[in-house]
Amino acid sequence: MERKDIVTSDKSELRLNADNIVRKIRSNGHEAFFVGGCVRDLLMTTEPKEYDITTNAKPEEISKIFKKTIPIGENFGVVLVLYNGFQFEVATYRKDLGYSDGRHPDEVEYTKSVQEDVLRRDFTINGMLLDPMQGRLIDYVGGKDDIERGIIRTIGEPHNRFEEDKLRMLRAVRFSARFKFKIDRGTSDAIVKSCSKINDVSPERIRDEIIKIITQDNPGPGVTLLSKLGLLKEVLPDVEAMQGVKQPEEFHPEGDVFLHTCLVLDKLFENTNGNYSQELAMGALLHDVGKPPTFTVSDRIRFNAHDRVGADMSRYICRGLRLSNKQIDRIYSLIKEHLRFKDVFKMKKSTLKRFLATPYFHEHLELHRADCLASHGMLDAYNLVLEKLGELEEEDIKPVPIVTGKDLISLGYTPGPVFSDILDYLNEAQLEGIISNKGEAIDYISRKFPLNQGKD
Repeated sequence: MERKDIVTSDKSELRLNADNIVRKIRSNGHEAFFVGGCVRDLLMTTEPKEYDITTNAKPEEISKIFKKTIPIGENFGVVLVLYNGFQFEVATYRKDLGYSDGRHPDEVEYTKSVQEDVLRRDFTINGMLLDPMQGRLIDYVGGKDDIERGIIRTIGEPHNRFEEDKLRMLRAVRFSARFKFKIDRGTSDAIVKSCSKINDVSPERIRDEIIKIITQDNPGPGVTLLSKLGLLKEVLPDVEAMQGVKQPEEFHPEGDVFLHTCLVLDKLFENTNGNYSQELAMGALLHDVGKPPTFTVSDRIRFNAHDRVGADMSRYICRGLRLSNKQIDRIYSLIKEHLRFKDVFKMKKSTLKRFLATPYFHEHLELHRADCLASHGMLDAYNLVLEKLGELEEEDIKPVPIVTGKDLISLGYTPGPVFSDILDYLNEAQLEGIISNKGEAIDYISRKFPLNQGKD
């Protein structure tokens, strides 16, 4: 067991309150330590986003110590403590007895030994403890050495850790990519042997890990590692199918569709400093998923209609991952529209304005930029669109209709299908700048839709 001091000056408000939680538990006669990712992050000089606490106090004892608690995992000894506007997970030392469902322990047995509690955890880098009162690191598993060596390694025998919870295979990839650490040989061999068992995990848990991988540092290497370990073909076979699919070199000097997709993810993260939505990340991952089934060779390699095919494919892929219908629609649009940027130079004013009015257009623009930078590097369309967005006001892109259905009725038109035609016709003219007031609009439609055509 190693004991090293961790310097923790300039503590955040979150950290100060976490310290107080530990102090209060100890003042009531119990042990308490920081555990897991927060200790890892502090050791790597990164400010933790949350602090988990482990203790020999039982859940009912924690509930007596703190005024506001929520039993979020009572069967597993986990209580959520609400304290000064912050939330902290406080878990009782335990041993897990059997994992017949590959996710939850069949039975939990509390223990008085913090070392026994640590030995049930997933990876060495997540198995360290910190005594926050003394800044003292307690390391029973060699996590500090593995951080210094840049290694992801299971605590104990890898096969056993993955049999307990198959999701840990995806978590190993996530941590490896995020920290640019290598996965220990024994750990990676166990993943390769057990990769098909990832399908024992619920789609929701798989989805959450995939999204974390593609929205964190080094998303491209993360997806590449999923493929290398055999996990990608299990969780996203249509993405794995991009491997080896050649592209025309004049547009894609970077390589095949899979390599291009990984580069798009990296460019997206780089361009936005990691500030982008789950939907945009999934759109980037799947934007060329229609290329393998549309691959043809004529005058050159072509992928005719891969945007539409890919958009349709994204629906069943995302449904399989249990994304919401709203998310699926947003991802579908990103994929279906991603080739439209090549036409912006020849679009009519009205067509361009309607394109710019696409919901979440900033995401379409970011996907296009990443797509270009991950291939030919030409940003002509991107720059033109930025220029137009700078010139146009919101009311130019989404103008308030000059004439409404009520106006048409007052003019003598009878409600019916012709209303939609007239209003679409006026919207086009308004976007083109042909009309700008009600008088011009009425004169404009009277020539195209004589009043007797709008009556019964």
